[in-house]
Amino acid sequence: MMRRLRMGMIGGGPGSFIGPVHRIAAELDREIELVAGAFSSDAANSRAAGECYRIDPARAYASLEAMLAAEAAREDGIDFVTIASPNHHHLPAARAALAAGIPVMTDKPLTATLEEAHEMSCLVKAAGKPFGVTYTYSGYPLVREARARVAAGALGTLRKVVVEYRQGWLARAAEGKQAEWRVDPARAGLGGCIGDIGVHAFHLAEFITGARVNEIMPDLAAVVPGRVLDDDCTVLLRFANGARGALLASQIEVGELNGLRIRIYGDKAGLVWAQETPNTLELHYNDGRSEILHAGGGQLGPDSASRTRTPGGHPEGYLEAFANLYRDFSAQLRGEAAPLLPGIADGMRGMAFIDTAVKASRAGAGWVKLED
Repeated sequence: MMRRLRMGMIGGGPGSFIGPVHRIAAELDREIELVAGAFSSDAANSRAAGECYRIDPARAYASLEAMLAAEAAREDGIDFVTIASPNHHHLPAARAALAAGIPVMTDKPLTATLEEAHEMSCLVKAAGKPFGVTYTYSGYPLVREARARVAAGALGTLRKVVVEYRQGWLARAAEGKQAEWRVDPARAGLGGCIGDIGVHAFHLAEFITGARVNEIMPDLAAVVPGRVLDDDCTVLLRFANGARGALLASQIEVGELNGLRIRIYGDKAGLVWAQETPNTLELHYNDGRSEILHAGGGQLGPDSASRTRTPGGHPEGYLEAFANLYRDFSAQLRGEAAPLLPGIADGMRGMAFIDTAVKASRAGAGWVKLED
């Protein structure tokens, strides 16, 4: 019987949204088990989180350093760590874990700044350990189906890509733990909305199309009075294959919840996928036909079919998509291939996008190159 991989979590303490998500997703397929964590820099909060996660109290540590030292001394020590803390902590946490020989799965964006991302890339390459980045939406079965269809030429020559990520929860002054760190440059880094959700939209556009964005024209704004980081973003895109595009990301659109949506148009067909209705993928052909694909349906390719856990009509969503990334990471840890798992290169692309967009928008630079 295959042994469950043992996960240690960094962050995800009391009040965290993403910590419990990581735990549920990692354990969904019973290949991974959360066994330890440095859940907070406050020892009491870390213990409280350990109680909520129902792990051995002795393995809810007061610091990352304490966790790494203690787990290394155990025969049943952790196999990898998940970083579920704010952006400014990603690099130091990964640095310590990789130095201890521990593989890493981290939240996006990769780091708080592009300079930190370059250091992270060097650390990952030097360590030679599995490293994943949780661009969650690449785990949805119909996103992977869309990628496969585009790669197979179903849309023909790509002409236009429109991706939008609309939220409204920061339309007023930030209140509460989840909001406050996201608008704080010391913890969030250079980007606000562009780093929190815009980078998801950017990754999704490149992931599905398989095409690289090589030029952007960004217009970022801090709309809410007194806010320092951007909360509303419009970015025009030019792809290396000649396609044009637009990326819209906002957290001040009142009434919007989690409106991630992508439309891709070629000379043969177009496709539409939306995160709030993730179990359908629309394909519209140039001869007037339309096709609607359903998650769990028999018409899906092997990768997307294997990522669906229930029959058609039984909705799956965010947690299951997240779990697909952990299934890929588990495969890598066991020495198997998982080519669609976002890794250090994807993380670097995201940070280059954030850095370029913020700096070019502030300078009013117009069209600028997006360098690798």
